[in-house]
Amino acid sequence: MAYFLYLLSFCVIICGTALYLTRSRWLPLLPVPDYIYQHLPSSFTGDLEAGLSSSQFDITANVADGDLRAGLDEAGKLEVKRIMKSQKVDFDEARRLYTQQRFAKHNIGPDGRPRDPKFVSFS
Repeated sequence: MAYFLYLLSFCVIICGTALYLTRSRWLPLLPVPDYIYQHLPSSFTGDLEAGLSSSQFDITANVADGDLRAGLDEAGKLEVKRIMKSQKVDFDEARRLYTQQRFAKHNIGPDGRPRDPKFVSFS
């Protein structure tokens, strides 16, 4: 029995050491939820401080007027922050990419018109 415990502890030490020494290879492959590292703001003031504003999408007027609403959409904020982080783009570009993804998901062309073949438009 003592031999088994000795062998088990020796294997755990060897495996732990191997994992520690090769952590730079396997650690980036682990899925880590984003909510562990960043807390999304829940007001326009927090959105402004988090960098979710630009000259094209200005929310400073909402903050200056004392707007007490919840701020921007939580799912949209999370996706825009993910795009900003993964593709290394600014807020406006991330917002444009997010909008294009949403359009494509709902079968809407990049110009804003539906791609439905039965769609009829009178202009």
